[in-house]
Amino acid sequence: MLKRTTSVRRVCLIGATGLVGDSLIKVCVARGDVRLVAVARREVAMPQGARMEVLLAPSEGWPEALAASHADVLVCALGTTMRQAGSQEAFRAVDHDLVLASAKSARQAGIGHFILVSSVGADAASNNFYLRTKGETEAQLRKLGFDRLDVLRPSLLVGNRHPKRVLEQLAMLFAPVMNLLLHGNARRFRAIRTSQLAETILALAHERASGRFVHEYDAMRYAAKRSGDYARAVAPAD
Repeated sequence: MLKRTTSVRRVCLIGATGLVGDSLIKVCVARGDVRLVAVARREVAMPQGARMEVLLAPSEGWPEALAASHADVLVCALGTTMRQAGSQEAFRAVDHDLVLASAKSARQAGIGHFILVSSVGADAASNNFYLRTKGETEAQLRKLGFDRLDVLRPSLLVGNRHPKRVLEQLAMLFAPVMNLLLHGNARRFRAIRTSQLAETILALAHERASGRFVHEYDAMRYAAKRSGDYARAVAPAD
């Protein structure tokens, strides 16, 4: 039996301007089971009807912002690409250093639940720099003593990217066919919609069981299906 809370959860989001963060903001519109607070370095685009707080601060001011969020859960959707970063050092500064700095600040602020959007194949022993960095980040997060740590490992994310990248657009176009071809252990490489990933995050934000959990494709899809249960549980009676 899963331990879950039916209370409204106060969720702090970092990485609100990215693909996953944008999807989470949109999914939260009109939901009564979550209060969303974004900590960001620049303005966050909000869809019509969104009810959320945005705390703007440079990254060095995030410890104070995270404390001011009074969150139950911190969701980290931070991430860049090697192309965007321009170098391995710049990539690591975001996907490793800033993630860990934010996690440590969250612990100091008393936030006991951390949800990280990582990557399928993350492995601290990998020869691939991207996957090794993701794996090292996961390994160091496990040492910080969160009551609950959820690590999501999606493969290709299907969503409305800005700016659009040709190769990723082609990959998303063929994702439904490729998903049908991936079975057994290869299922973890199936593409997932960012809206489903956002639903997964909201479901996990309500879980009360302590521990460290890694979620790949099937586990994320299963959690996403549970997400609506929490919204209905706190919905006012007609």
